[in-house]
Amino acid sequence: MRQAVFSILVDNSAGVLSRVAGLFSRRGYNIDSLTVGETNDPKISRMTVAVTGEEEILEQIQKQLAKLIDVREVIELPKESVCRELVLVKVECDAQSRQEIVSITDIYRANIVDVAPTSLIIAITGSKSKVDAFVSLLNGFKITELARTGITGLARGAANLK
Repeated sequence: MRQAVFSILVDNSAGVLSRVAGLFSRRGYNIDSLTVGETNDPKISRMTVAVTGEEEILEQIQKQLAKLIDVREVIELPKESVCRELVLVKVECDAQSRQEIVSITDIYRANIVDVAPTSLIIAITGSKSKVDAFVSLLNGFKITELARTGITGLARGAANLK
């Protein structure tokens, strides 16, 4: 089993997300991560879907995605692509633990985006492994809320979708 990250250009119209997600649910495939956003052309959106499966299943998913009406193009991003995720973490803290949390945040080049008397909200962007390592270091503190955007990515260099 391996993880594949598909970059999909779709028409920016109602129901597209439902049709793509429906393809996965009808066939019993699990989506590890799904992000969607408008491209520089407001008529087109880019979906980034991460999925784990056997090689033949991943090939089948790519073929089935390409057959959907609103899908313009589907590529599997190569391993060397640039993939990132944004995570917001709210951590409970007091005066003693605040400095330790700030130090961890600085080491990972994360940003403190909100400070309250009893908590901090930290934003971190990076690869899944960097984000996972950061969150695991914060597990020694009380994480009260956590929100992940999911993976988004682009192929390096001149390779691109049309």
